[in-house]
Amino acid sequence: MKKLVNDVDDLLMDSLRGFVKAHRDLVTLNEQPAFIARSENASQGKVALVSGGGAGHEPLHAGLVGKGMLDAACPGQIFTSPTPDQMMAAAEQVDNGAGVLFIVKNYAGDVMNFEIATEMFDGESASVLVCDDVSLPADHSTGRRGVAGTLIVEKIVGAAAEMGATLSECQTLGERVNKATASIGVALTSCTVPALGKPTFEIIEEEMEFGVGIHGERGRETVALKSASEIVTDLASVIETELSITAGQKVLLHINGFGGTPLIELYAVYNLATKYWQARGVEVVRSLVGNYTTSLDMAGCSMTVTLMDKQFIELWDAPVDTASLRW
Repeated sequence: MKKLVNDVDDLLMDSLRGFVKAHRDLVTLNEQPAFIARSENASQGKVALVSGGGAGHEPLHAGLVGKGMLDAACPGQIFTSPTPDQMMAAAEQVDNGAGVLFIVKNYAGDVMNFEIATEMFDGESASVLVCDDVSLPADHSTGRRGVAGTLIVEKIVGAAAEMGATLSECQTLGERVNKATASIGVALTSCTVPALGKPTFEIIEEEMEFGVGIHGERGRETVALKSASEIVTDLASVIETELSITAGQKVLLHINGFGGTPLIELYAVYNLATKYWQARGVEVVRSLVGNYTTSLDMAGCSMTVTLMDKQFIELWDAPVDTASLRW
């Protein structure tokens, strides 16, 4: 294994310290328990947004802390849920008197620990459960996973919170965005978790994994490697069916890299994806391309589509100031 690591056990904290040093104007680090928070608390009366999850998905979530998005992010060890005390401590620090909204990806550990944190937290709180991964059937035993659509929820709800929306309004909005969002991904390689020291799974050059999550696991099926156009069609068709997308609708199109795919390929995929939707009379009104919800060094990408209404568009266009999204 070739990695830029001194000690595997210190990798997370080394990374968090480096991240905060690089963006000290935006964020601060609380080391025990570990969480990233805005360098200056938002004004009183603003709903605070707290999210988090295992490391290895950078820039999600720490890179999305800042004005217009998250107030705090709780990082666990790689692909491991953060602990309830991290979440509670983060919530206590960023609570501005209007309540805390926890944005939770649908994984058993995250759900359980955020629920415990909610019970421990003395202030007013609510939660939004993100489950945008349509590679799994709706009746999957643990529900659909939260993947790249989490960023869309955080961006739109973060803008609403910054504009003064109440806790109840933010929760309802987050649930609406989640319902209007679908994601599915494909992996060309596995990733290598530093503590394991080898790829999570083996895959030959002529194959790919269709319907992967973001923890380096295999997809719902191993299939023959296809051209980019065929891959885009396979991904988009699942989303099209799931969201019942029809001509005349407006969408946000997010092509997300898993960490090991260069931007030249991601933009090529985006180009093909826009052609797919335009051929069906669907208007791509907002776009996002790049590595935002990664799986360490996995090669591959995911497609996320959100059905956009007037409110979603206005909130998406609201300015943010985070390390990974600045507009």
